[in-house]
This record gives sequence, structure tokens and C-alpha cells, in this order.
Amino acid sequence: MAAIIREVMRSVGAYGPGYSINDPEVDAMSAHYPELRAAFFIVEVGGCVLGGGGIGPLAGAEADVCELRKMYFLPELRGRGLGEKMLRRCLDAARVRGYRRCYLETLTHMDAAQRLYAKTGFTPLHGPLGATGHSSCNRHYLLEL
Repeated sequence: MAAIIREVMRSVGAYGPGYSINDPEVDAMSAHYPELRAAFFIVEVGGCVLGGGGIGPLAGAEADVCELRKMYFLPELRGRGLGEKMLRRCLDAARVRGYRRCYLETLTHMDAAQRLYAKTGFTPLHGPLGATGHSSCNRHYLLEL
């Protein structure tokens, strides 16, 4: 997943300070999702991981708020409806884990992602929630689960 995250983030110019590409979990995904209130899912085709996404507690927020984390797909997966399926799977996992709200951050020019979030019921916020450290993300959304 680390290679996928890096490839996608670089392709959209999101690789400097304040972006999730720099998060410690990128290099050790399995070590950051073992807790009961977190989950991470992958899309595998022919034995190759081509994308993934997950949820976990939003740092610096109330206990009922999770964050959609590291949902990235390589180009060959896009346009097949897999993003929506992954998002819905993550939201189902959040509900099962007792979350009541899901937060996410993205970038202005990630139009397809923003269309997916709107279609799924996420509402734009005027600023960030919690303490993700992603100061370069300029679009913030919340969904009541």
C-alpha cells in the first residue's frame, strides 16, 4: 500500500509537508490498524494489491468520530465503481465499531473523489476537525453515520 499511496499522492502533487504521504503509518500500515476501532481493506487483483482504504479514530476529536484513512487506488482500478464499494465497506466498518460520524480530508483538484463523497452523503465543512497534521489538505467533509 505504501507504494500505491506514494504513487497516487505524487501524481496529484501532494507530496510535501502537511500531506498524508508523510504519515508514519504509510510505511507500516498493518502496525497501525490492529486496534479494535480501526480497519483497513485492500483491493487485490491477480495477487497484486491495487488499492485500499480504512477507518480509525480521528486524532484530537470526540470518541464517536472516525477518519476515512488512506483510500487510494491505482489508475487501472478507477471508473469501475470500486471506490464507492470501498467507501461503503469502510463506513459499514465504522458503524460496527460504534462511530457516529466519519471525517475525511482531500484536495480541491481531486474532483472524482469529491463527487464520490458528495454522492455518499458527506457534507463539506468550513475547516478541519481533529489533529491529523494534514495542514495542506484544503477540503474537509463529515458524514453522520
